[in-house]
Amino acid sequence: MNFTPNRRHLLLQTTLVAGLAAWGGNALAQGYPEKPITFVVPFTAGSATDQLARALANAIGSDGKYSVVVDNKPGANAFIGAQAVAKAKPDGYTVLIATNTTHAANEHLYKKLPYDPIKDFEPITALGRGGQLMVVGAQSPFHSVGDFVKAAKANPGKYSFGAGSSSSRIAGEMFKQLTGTFIVAIPYRSNPPAVTDLIGGQLDLMFTDMATGLPQVKGGKLRALGVTPRQRSPLAPDVPTIEEAGVKGYEATYWFAAYAPAGTPAPVVAKLNELLHKAARGSASTAFYQPTGTEVYLNSPDELRKFQAAESLKWARIIKAAGIEPE
Repeated sequence: MNFTPNRRHLLLQTTLVAGLAAWGGNALAQGYPEKPITFVVPFTAGSATDQLARALANAIGSDGKYSVVVDNKPGANAFIGAQAVAKAKPDGYTVLIATNTTHAANEHLYKKLPYDPIKDFEPITALGRGGQLMVVGAQSPFHSVGDFVKAAKANPGKYSFGAGSSSSRIAGEMFKQLTGTFIVAIPYRSNPPAVTDLIGGQLDLMFTDMATGLPQVKGGKLRALGVTPRQRSPLAPDVPTIEEAGVKGYEATYWFAAYAPAGTPAPVVAKLNELLHKAARGSASTAFYQPTGTEVYLNSPDELRKFQAAESLKWARIIKAAGIEPE
């Protein structure tokens, strides 16, 4: 005897499946987390993203109730780390500490990504946003943005800038476009190695996050010529904005966010959102946000999803305006 399900049977079946999925997610969340959570950082140790991840991990683990480990997977403009999380088990124990590089810029910089920044991830929360420093070596002959622009215009292709992230790369490309200069871009796996080469004289210029560059400026190893946002930084009040220094229309910023693999149950994502919000507002604020001038910027998973979509459009416009062709 053949049985053909009617609409009522199909509706009951769909409701039952949805109910079981929700029950399973809630059951998982009740005991979550029962083992250490891994924060995957797609950049090297010492990078701003790494410093943030460690500050958050320490804050979450400070009461001894939870444990978080940080796993650095740098390389290929953050492809490696992002792809590792995209392929991880969606159980809440693998979290990508991401940036606009992985989730807004890369899709417009490369013709083919090994991960989908939308389909492969569950948004958890934004984590912060900030600006960069335009820096040269302490022994550099350049003491102002104007000095560098003048020399670069007189010597096309003579000077180079290092870029260990999309934010760093695009900040440099925007500078080239708005100043009418040709400066050679040198890619790096992350910003810290590029800073090392800048200090050593292998590079002439860099646009780097405050967390990586400011300690070297304060230590006398680098010289700050400008800051990339529209406002001066309270951490370096004597350093002019690049626009203030004569490059009209210049502005470059970056952001951080947390993502889980696609399919991670909503109750688990909600728990991660809660843990990260508490950490960012707690001891992580004094360990990372305040010393680096990073704004604490937090939201819900749905708000992050909308923010990411808007940022993707924004970065697409910036990349196109900078004349960068997808690789």
